[in-house]
Amino acid sequence: MEQSRTREESARRIGPYRLITRLDPPTATVPCRRFVARTRDGERTVLLSAPLPGTDPARFAAEADAARRLLGPWIAPVTDLAAPGEPPWYAGPYVPALPLPVALAVHGGPLPETTVRAVGAALAEALAAAHAQGLTHAGVSPAAVLLTADGPRLSCFGAVRAAAADGEPRTGLPGLEPGTLAPEQAAGGHPRPPGDVFALGAVLAYAATGHTVPERDELPPALRPVVAPCLARDPAERPSAGELMTALAPPTPHRTVLNSAGSLLTPGWLPGRVVAALARQSSELLAARTPADTASSPRT
Repeated sequence: MEQSRTREESARRIGPYRLITRLDPPTATVPCRRFVARTRDGERTVLLSAPLPGTDPARFAAEADAARRLLGPWIAPVTDLAAPGEPPWYAGPYVPALPLPVALAVHGGPLPETTVRAVGAALAEALAAAHAQGLTHAGVSPAAVLLTADGPRLSCFGAVRAAAADGEPRTGLPGLEPGTLAPEQAAGGHPRPPGDVFALGAVLAYAATGHTVPERDELPPALRPVVAPCLARDPAERPSAGELMTALAPPTPHRTVLNSAGSLLTPGWLPGRVVAALARQSSELLAARTPADTASSPRT
């Protein structure tokens, strides 16, 4: 009986954090396991990520550590990592957020074009900053995109790696939606920035149609000239992340490169049902109580 209780307590903890709830539905295709968690004293609530079963824990830990170099308003920050020798995890500050597939379910279908453009411009800006540092995300997918009230966030950084890194190529990253892996990477090539652009194109197609591999006619006419080049089989034919950001949010005399994505996040950029779901999540988390910690409860 005591062993059973200890296992139950252990299952509700990762590192120093008590798990409150999963961020993703249990059956969702996700790049990593994500939880809302809280410190035992209740002072801090975080978004905590852990590797999927079958993921190389050493690689997950190394790439999560690399993600701490990624900074910007559209990046879910990594502020806390597992200690060396512990099972890997990483965490960052919690803000109410919905994974993109959940947002489509809440909205009842594809998102409006204004929302798709705002999400795409912000994520393109985030990827452009990463590529400028020599990093690729290599795991961009609908589930890796979180929608918050003040803009999207790119998450699931267990996939981040140096663009020029040597080592075994990845041809089957666990948890990626079909259609988001660039052809050259599916064929055994190393992750490169054009692969991130391909994946972002698939994410925008998903946001606009509900499918990562839509028929061309499914895309709204105004988005076809922007999304279709991202999905070109030849990496050389795809735009850079910076070019994609400009195509989604072209600069005006009153807009600079630094705020071109943010300028699309005007009041009403998110559909009302998504805003309501974020507010509901916030109120539920404020009311959540974690079980009392015990000195005998081991850390996972």
